Amino acid sequence: MSAQHQEEATPHVGEHAADVEHASEGFDAGATIIEHVTNSSLEHPLVHLEPIAGIDLSVTKHVMMMWLVAGLLFVVITMVTRAYLNQDRRVPSGFMNGLEWLVQSIRDSVVLPNVGAKYVNTWTPLLLTMFVFILAANIVGLIPMFEALGLVDRFVLGNGHDAESLINGVLHGGTTVTANYNVTAALATITFFAIIIAGTMAHGFVKHWKNLVPSGLAKPIYVLLIPIEIMGMFVKPFALTMRLAANMTGGHIAILSILSLVFLFTEMFESAAVGMGVGVAMSLPLAVGISALEIIVVMVQAYVFTLLTSVFIGMAINVHH
Repeated sequence: MSAQHQEEATPHVGEHAADVEHASEGFDAGATIIEHVTNSSLEHPLVHLEPIAGIDLSVTKHVMMMWLVAGLLFVVITMVTRAYLNQDRRVPSGFMNGLEWLVQSIRDSVVLPNVGAKYVNTWTPLLLTMFVFILAANIVGLIPMFEALGLVDRFVLGNGHDAESLINGVLHGGTTVTANYNVTAALATITFFAIIIAGTMAHGFVKHWKNLVPSGLAKPIYVLLIPIEIMGMFVKPFALTMRLAANMTGGHIAILSILSLVFLFTEMFESAAVGMGVGVAMSLPLAVGISALEIIVVMVQAYVFTLLTSVFIGMAINVHH
């Protein structure tokens, strides 16, 4: 190729490289969605701490939200309960009336039918705490509080996406702590040990482990049955872990995927009007519908987790083969 032809080809190569680079910098729906539903432990910790024994103990957004939910529940319930106990006539009203209804419903409809009258007051506090925490964490995850802060940071305070601002630090990562498998695994671990403790309290330590398999069977059957039952001990908390986290993550991914169509169609047709049209005609109605469905899901998943925990504890107490 002559020098003149090389010089003519060089600008075209440069333009092509620029186009590729521009395309690669376009809207990445997958990366955006994953960032909004996952934890931000490594990339964007709120408070960085040195690892201990290989475990990263930095305070992330999910840790902060978990503390926020737990602290808010503690303060609100403590204040309402103390105000009720300080009354001359202890007649519940308002929020306390709803709280009393919730306690009685969990005790009489969830715990009592499974664990029995003898242990209902023993396990109601644990199961009620699980239900209230999971429900509150699920509901808080539906509130776009950090997205609203991001809009304020961008358009009111004038900070860019990469600006070193306090608000920018909490924009990375999801807000639903029950979508974090570490959180649901911790809750399921509590269930795992609660089952063992319940069986030990009801039958004694040795008898509890004997109750894992029925007595009076042929010895060769136990060779198969004992490993299956031991595996089942770990399958129960694993199922609780996956069910809660997957349901909480799936709803948010569905909403974000639908909203991403606005940006994808804008880039595809290189027209903001097309993207806005898709958003108004399709993305917004679908997102509202899924959000309404998510309101039901957050309540159902809190109830299901509590109910299954109650069932597993009841199975350890009331052994039936």
